[in-house]
Amino acid sequence: MMGQRTTTRGGRLGEDASGTDPTGTPALPGAAAAGVDYRRTAVGRRRSWYGAKRHVKRVLGWRLPNLAMRGAVRVAAPRLRATGRLPVPAAVPEVVGRVDGAEYAMLSPARCVVAKELYWGDGRRPHPADDLAVQLFARAARSAGAMFDIGAYTGLFTLVGTAVNPDLRAHAFEIVPEVFHTLFDNCVRNRVLHRTTLHHVGVGDPDTLVRMPARSGDSALPCFYSSALTFADGVPVGVVALDDFTDHVARGTRVLLKVDVEGTEDAVFAHGQDFLAAHRPDILCEVLPEADGRRLRALLEPLGYRFHLVGERALAPAGQLDPHARFRDWFFTTRDTGELELLGIPVS
Repeated sequence: MMGQRTTTRGGRLGEDASGTDPTGTPALPGAAAAGVDYRRTAVGRRRSWYGAKRHVKRVLGWRLPNLAMRGAVRVAAPRLRATGRLPVPAAVPEVVGRVDGAEYAMLSPARCVVAKELYWGDGRRPHPADDLAVQLFARAARSAGAMFDIGAYTGLFTLVGTAVNPDLRAHAFEIVPEVFHTLFDNCVRNRVLHRTTLHHVGVGDPDTLVRMPARSGDSALPCFYSSALTFADGVPVGVVALDDFTDHVARGTRVLLKVDVEGTEDAVFAHGQDFLAAHRPDILCEVLPEADGRRLRALLEPLGYRFHLVGERALAPAGQLDPHARFRDWFFTTRDTGELELLGIPVS
């Protein structure tokens, strides 16, 4: 999930979308190669607090325990609220997000990691870098005709883009079945289903097939599942090439991409060279610390892309795409600094 991140990043957000568990252990061990169900690995079991997390968070979502938790946090750990990770009261059906003068709704904050962040952040993501990523995406979306939300989770960036631009046509891709259901519900709730096409497929190498669990059993809707994980009860999910959508967008249309695929972004771009060459989209992309920056540069630099790390207050000046240990979100663009500033996107 972007940023985290945050999570990343989230989306980034134990709900850390950064690809690490709360102890900092990589979430992608060699379990896939060994054929071990991720939820039974040491990392998976630790992430779920050995099966206790969902029960603890369910209780903390009840009215009186939630009030007691708030009081304890206010006194003992006031900074914890700012993380956006505390349980939300189970009775809260939705939250309202706000960006650049527009509003949108997200359902199920008790289970959706992003909606929970918006609840504790009063409509904005609590981490400054995550909030900036949303703001710059909104500003780029205002002049776009089409957007592709690859690794959509429950649809934050789809909802942001369609909220700020009533003419925007969106495509959202999500591979986890139970998350896809909430993505659909969010598009219905925001009345943007007529201009949003939902795809229950991955984007990358079309010769691959991934398997995702029908139900995760997690305390929250999982925001970190990827094709690198193995699930014994996985439902087959197809993968399509970004190049398949080259002719879905009229030439000359400004296109915007968000890519949050937990480490497989190189496959997205490798099988999207025709699409990128035809449309030169602006791209908000999560790049994990262990990503191959050289590989990503080789795929994007020949097309004229510049690489800006998303900081807490502004984009960093264009430079080398070297994965950062703290900040996960990058803005890839063929625009120069002057063009970005005209869009209202700050560059330090």
